Amino acid sequence: MPVYPLDHHLATSVPRSRAQQLWTPQAGPMPAIYLGHGAPPLLEDELWMSQLFDWAIGMPKPTGILIVSAHWERAPLSLSSTAAGTPLVYDFGGFAQRYYRMTYPTPDATAVADLTSALMPDGKPVHRHSSRGLDHGAWVPLMVMYPLGDVPVVQLSLPTANPDHLMRIGAGLRELRSQGVLIIGSGFLTHGLPYLSAKHFTGRGAPPGWSVEFDNWAAEALSQGDVDELAAFRDRAPGMPYAHPTVEHFSPLFVTLGAATDPGTAPATVIDGFGFGLSKRSIQAA
Repeated sequence: MPVYPLDHHLATSVPRSRAQQLWTPQAGPMPAIYLGHGAPPLLEDELWMSQLFDWAIGMPKPTGILIVSAHWERAPLSLSSTAAGTPLVYDFGGFAQRYYRMTYPTPDATAVADLTSALMPDGKPVHRHSSRGLDHGAWVPLMVMYPLGDVPVVQLSLPTANPDHLMRIGAGLRELRSQGVLIIGSGFLTHGLPYLSAKHFTGRGAPPGWSVEFDNWAAEALSQGDVDELAAFRDRAPGMPYAHPTVEHFSPLFVTLGAATDPGTAPATVIDGFGFGLSKRSIQAA
């Protein structure tokens, strides 16, 4: 039987994850991060998987994870099922059958959902789905970062594409970090899938100009903590609209920035480079 890159990754990462230090209040707040989730083929990319895992292992293991994915756009705000082992959502097509058989059972996440609901503006209740599991924008990177599946995870829907609104949601969630919860915005810094060619999907093509230009622009704005510039990406960013013909993969960035202690402080870039011609740039905000 063939040994897939994910199999090799798990063989080396699982022992290290078992030994990972658990979060305690003495460690201070967990960060807020934004990552590129890469779709199922991320699980065939040994470098990318190692980058994500090294990122996770460099932090204390969180008490829980709240993740906002590009693949669940729903208003009003909603939370995924909190039940342990809720089946995954296989919201993709055209990939190898093994991806549709993958599982990522995680513990009951009711406590994370309760904390999240308590922090919502005006005390408005957040709808909780009884059966919706994690979509691939959540379980693909988390399977790599926390391969034991031992961290409770709940997914929060993306209710709008308005950066200001998303920043306010992130700010409301900031207190979760002091409880050891890792806040994740999961998207892709560039996501112009209609404008990629076959060579990009096979890893042979150089990233297209619009992807490089948008990435350079975002890197500069992030390095200056310029949230206003980032929020005006539709009008100011080079490479638009090719980099984001639809904006749901960029939008989770603003939840992450809003959850930062000081959104105007430059976050750290943890991963950069390109995958499939798209920017892998991923950041960590303190």
